[in-house]
Amino acid sequence: MVDTSKKSIQEWWAKNPMTYGEVHGQTDFKDHHYEMGTLEFFDRLDQEFYSWNRPLHDQKPFDRLFPYNFYQGKKILEIGCGLGSMLMNWARNGADCTGVDLNPTSIEQSKKRFEILGLNADIRLEDANHLPFPDNTFDYVYSWGVLHHSPNLDVSIKELFRVLKPGGGFGIMLYNRKSLYQWYMTDYVEGFLHQEAKFLSPLELNSRYGDGHREEGNPHTWPVTREEGLELLHPFSKDATVRILGTDLECVLRLMLPGISHIMPKAIVKALARRWGWSLWFHGTKET
Repeated sequence: MVDTSKKSIQEWWAKNPMTYGEVHGQTDFKDHHYEMGTLEFFDRLDQEFYSWNRPLHDQKPFDRLFPYNFYQGKKILEIGCGLGSMLMNWARNGADCTGVDLNPTSIEQSKKRFEILGLNADIRLEDANHLPFPDNTFDYVYSWGVLHHSPNLDVSIKELFRVLKPGGGFGIMLYNRKSLYQWYMTDYVEGFLHQEAKFLSPLELNSRYGDGHREEGNPHTWPVTREEGLELLHPFSKDATVRILGTDLECVLRLMLPGISHIMPKAIVKALARRWGWSLWFHGTKET
C-alpha cells in the first residue's frame, strides 16, 4: 500500500502525464492536437522531448549520455519510464528492457507505444521505493527527471542499487537546486517578486512552480544540490560523478535578459550552462 502522499503523487501524474505538450499533461502542440496513444502522438512527443535536449544527441537520441552499444543484449531498467521515449531507444539498440512507473497512464501508454512499434519490454506499474526484482538483476539502471518527485529519494536510491549488479552502470537525472532556473524562475520571480515565499515553504514553492506550474504545480518536487546527490550515492558507488546539463539555459536567459540574451556569445551561454544548468546527471558504477 502506498501512503497518502504517494497516492496523491500517483493520481496527479496519472491525470497529468509528461506529454511535452503546450499544456502539461495535454496533447495539444503548436502545430496540431494529437490523440494520445497513436503513433502520430508518440512521434510528436518525441520530437518535442528531443528538441529540449539537443546537446545530448549525436548519431542517436541521448547517445552522448547512454552507452547503448556496450549494453546490447543486457538487462536495462528505467525507473520512471513515463510515456516510453527513452526506453524505446534502448530497445531499438538491442537491450533487454524493463520499465517501471508509479503512474498507470504512463504504463498504459508505454505499452501501446511498444505494441505499435513492434518492440519488446517488460513494462510494469511499480513504486520505486519497493521494486519487485531480486538483488543484482540489472546490468544498467537509470532514471530521468523522476526521483526528485519522490518524498523518499534516499529509499529509491537504495532500491536502485539493490537491483543493480555489482560493477553495473547507472545514470540518474535530478533537478539542480543551485541553477539559474531555480534562482530566477522559482526563488526570485515567484518567491520574491510575487511574494509566494511568505505563504509557501521551500518544498511547497518548488512543487507549486515545478512541473505543471500553469496548473498549480504537482504534489512533490524537491531539487537537490550536486553535493547532496553525491552524498546519497557514495555508500553504493565510489566512482560516482556528476555532470551539469544546461539544456534549459537559453530559455531562462531569454526571460532574464530579453534584450541581450540573443546576442550573447555561444561560448558564454555554454559556460553558464555547464555551471548553472537545471539538470544534474549523476553516473558511475556500483561498487563490486
